[in-house]
Amino acid sequence: QVQLVESGGGLVQAGGSLRLSCAASGRTFSSYVMGWFRRAPGKEREFVAAISWSGGSTYYADSVKGRFTISRGNAKNTVYLQMNSLKPDDMAAYYCAARYSSSPATLRNGYEYDYWGQGTQVTVSS
Repeated sequence: QVQLVESGGGLVQAGGSLRLSCAASGRTFSSYVMGWFRRAPGKEREFVAAISWSGGSTYYADSVKGRFTISRGNAKNTVYLQMNSLKPDDMAAYYCAARYSSSPATLRNGYEYDYWGQGTQVTVSS
C-alpha cells in the first residue's frame, strides 16, 4: 500500500523558516513526480511546488517562487519543501502528493496526482 507521510509543520513567526518532509513508502518512488499543495481555511486547495523524478526540474507557484525550495532526497523516496520568509498568507495545511503517470500534465492540478498524504499544518504568526 502506498503511503505518503508529511512532517515538519508547526508554528513560526512571519519571516521565519520551516522545512517540510514527505516520506513515501510502498513503491519505488524514484519514477514519480512529487508535489506539494496547500489548503487554507475557507480556500481552495492550491499548488505550491513540484519536482520531477530526477530532481532536475522544479516548478513553483508564483506566490512562493524565490522563497520556497522543493528537493528530493538521495533515495528519491523523500521530498522536502524548504520554506523561507514565511508570511501569514502561507498559513495552511500542506499536503504531499505523488504522480506516477508520465503523460503530459501541468503538475499544478491536484487531479493529476495519484497519491496524497494526510497533511501537516503550518501556522504563521504576524
